[in-house]
Amino acid sequence: MTNNTNTPQPTATAPQPTTATHSTQPQVPAPRLNFAKAAPKAFKALIGFDAAAREGIDPALVELIQIRASLLNGCAYCLHMHTSDARKAGEDEARLHMIGVWREARNFFTEKEQAALALTESVTLVARAGLPDDVYAEAARHFDEQELARVLALIFTINTWNRIALSTAKVAGEDERAAH
Repeated sequence: MTNNTNTPQPTATAPQPTTATHSTQPQVPAPRLNFAKAAPKAFKALIGFDAAAREGIDPALVELIQIRASLLNGCAYCLHMHTSDARKAGEDEARLHMIGVWREARNFFTEKEQAALALTESVTLVARAGLPDDVYAEAARHFDEQELARVLALIFTINTWNRIALSTAKVAGEDERAAH
């Protein structure tokens, strides 16, 4: 058989660069500062604030609050850390799966937990609609004044931790707490 010179033949060519903005490869964040080392006094103060906020709050509720805020803030580092902590503390796997849709899965959570989750959402997203009176009143119905203050403080701290982790590009799955 003869080769017809009018028929295009396959040729080896170098791949052409693409201008696509999405990659199928995971993006590795550029190295960023280590907040604990760069601002040790601020870091230690936040650890103290976090510890004071947790005092007297049911550890399961602490994790629910931290997981919900981390979900809302898109903080994979903190989400991984707190779901791992919740599992180690014996939290039910089904409840962990329902935190993101707790309003549709209320049967998984007590009324007190639901009030805390609603408060967490409102405080975390405070710039959108403030803290509605009904959300605050429902939380105040389930927590005495000192407990409510500590729950609020816990919500403040997890939001701060989320912002630190996101701003410094912490990698989900790495837990640096043991180093401090």
